[in-house]
Parts: sequence; structure tokens; C-alpha cells
Amino acid sequence: MTELVLSASRAFSNTAANKVYPNRWRLLILAVIFALVVATPQTREIMIPALSDAFLAVSVFVAATLALVYWFEKRFSFDLGEVMANNRAWQPVIAAGLGALPGCGGAIIVVTQFTRGYASFGAFISVLVATMGDAAFVLIARAPATAGLVIGISLVAGIITGYIVDKFHGKDFLAVEKKNDTAKILKADESAPVMPKRKGFLTSLWLIMATIGFWFGIMLSFQIDLDAALGFEAIPEPVTLFGAIGALVAMVLWATARDNHSQIGADSTPDQPLLIRVVKDTNFVTSWVVMAFVLYEIAVVFFGLDVGAMFSSIAILLPLIAVLIGFIPGCGPQIVVAQLYVSGVIPFGAQIANAIANDGDALFPALALAPRAAILATLYSAVPAVIIGYAFFFIGW
Repeated sequence: MTELVLSASRAFSNTAANKVYPNRWRLLILAVIFALVVATPQTREIMIPALSDAFLAVSVFVAATLALVYWFEKRFSFDLGEVMANNRAWQPVIAAGLGALPGCGGAIIVVTQFTRGYASFGAFISVLVATMGDAAFVLIARAPATAGLVIGISLVAGIITGYIVDKFHGKDFLAVEKKNDTAKILKADESAPVMPKRKGFLTSLWLIMATIGFWFGIMLSFQIDLDAALGFEAIPEPVTLFGAIGALVAMVLWATARDNHSQIGADSTPDQPLLIRVVKDTNFVTSWVVMAFVLYEIAVVFFGLDVGAMFSSIAILLPLIAVLIGFIPGCGPQIVVAQLYVSGVIPFGAQIANAIANDGDALFPALALAPRAAILATLYSAVPAVIIGYAFFFIGW
């Protein structure tokens, strides 16, 4: 823990000396988290289990899933633009299939093909409807059966919506002239700083802890009380403490990352090494999950807020509110919605509405390269989101 605090302090000092650091707000969040951990015994009792749960119940499984998805991306890479151009009748199916992949990689790829002129507007709609972004990892880790259902429904909704849009507007609606240079926005700026080959103490520590934590997470998912089995007088809950330290390491790496490629709203880019992508994107998801956990616990413990009762009083509006949150670019707010669902605070109807309406990080390059199409596509995606969300809401899901 001492080494962790010292590393965080060095990161703060180095950042203060560098005037071009792009993510000062992350450091502020990190400082608040550390302050809550050490402030009082009461805040510590809230923070340690919340941090541990975020790391052992979510992060380690996110890392494993990301590693698998990114490996497949690199192993089976092909010229998607040519495939889509040669199979125009199947474009919504191809686009929705890529969008349904956990994370934002598949969706960003299809958005790029649309802005290059290789995909129809219907395919563009399909991928935005089908994608759930990084919020999918939260469901996969905490409620895998629900994750499969949400991804399946979103996939079908994306395919159907894409074909309807192409039928109504025609395949050349908002067509972009074919070009090969716009995909550069998705690549790392060659002049931008990159993670050094020597990953450093914290990254190495994270890799070790994530590997051990994965097996801890599996055992905990089978309701094995590891603290009771491994605890001793000095440290009665060693596994909980281990998970909390793992989450703090992840947040330090997230908050002090100097090479965040904000042009696409994600912490990694497809051209980076697989390991770097896994570490950076897992830490992004972890940090948002931690924020959701902490805000929820503080609201309940310190303010006596019954979040479930509050939401139940406006239950009829929850799917619509979830759709509006889905309009926000990026994955952070969508991760919070997913966490609220797995915590039992909001119903499945609100979760599926948000999953269909949200576009994840794919909306960033779309807004940069084809803003009119991006705004119209976002509005169109709200139609199936509202219909399906309220359908499940009224049948009691």
C-alpha cells in the first residue's frame, strides 16, 4: 500500500509539472477516492468492499474478455471495406454482428467504413443499435445470462432497423464518397507520447494482481468464502483487501495515463499492442464501475437515500431516461446504467433501452467525420430503444 501511495504521489507531482496533461479531472476523481479510503473508519468500511467488488467481480473478467476479443481482432483481420462493398445486401447483418461484439472496437470499425463510403446508412444504424460498448463487460461479468439476452436482442434490433432504414431512404442516403484516408482518426498520433516498452512497477503489479484476481473471482462466483479460508488475526479479510488494492492500482493507471487518444473517446487504439489495449481499457471500465459503486453506497449510507424507492416512484419514466442517457457519447454513463441494473436498482426494460440507444465510443469518430449522419442515426436508434424498452417494462421485466 505504501508503494501504491508513493507511486500515486509521484504521478501527481509529474503531472503538475507538465502543462499539457489532458485529463486533470481524472486526477481529481482519484484524489477523492483516496481521500474517502483514508478519511474515517466509516468511509473506509464503505470504500474497501466497494473497490474490492469492482476489481474481483468485474475488472478481472473484463480483462479476460478484452484479451479474447482483441486477440480475435488481430488474428482474423481482413479488409472489411471491400467485404461490405461486395455484399451490399448483407451490410446490416455484418454491421450488427460487429456491433454486438463486447466493447467498441467492432462498432468503430463499421463507422469508419461508413465514413469511407463503403457502408450504407442502414448499416451505420445497424451497428449503433447493436453495440452496447464497454457496458457489455459489466453485464458479462455480473450477469452473463442477461448479457447474452441483451446482446441477442440488440443484434436482431440492429439488423431489422438497418434494413428498414435502407428500404425507406435507399442505400445511397447520406452516402460518402469512397476514400481511404479518413480512418486515420482511429490511429494513434505518431507525435503523441506512447506507453514505454518498460511498463513500470504499477503496470507489472496490475498484471500480476489481475491474473491472481481472475482465479479469486471465479472462486467467489461459486460462493466460496476466501476471506474465511485465508484470513488471519492481523488481516481478517485478505482477499477483500487484495481486491481493493487492485482497484486502486487500476485507477492510478487510468488517472495518470499520458497517452489518452481522446479523439475517439477511448483509452486505447486498435494499432496498439494487445497487452496495452487490455490494460488501458480494463482500467477505464474499472474506474467507472468504482465511481458507480461509491456514489451508490455514499447515497445510501450518508444521505439515507433509498435509490430503489426513488426510481420506483418514477418507474414509468425509467426506460425513457435510460434512452436519453444512451444519447451521451462514450461508455462511462452506460457503464453506470449497467451497474444500476445488476444492483437491482432499475428494471430490465431500462437496461435494454439504454443498450439499444447507446452508441459507445463509436459516436466520437462519427461526430467528427459525418456529424449530420451521426446525429440522425442517434435519433433513429431511439425508436427501437423506446419500443423494446417499454415492451419489456410493461410485461414486468
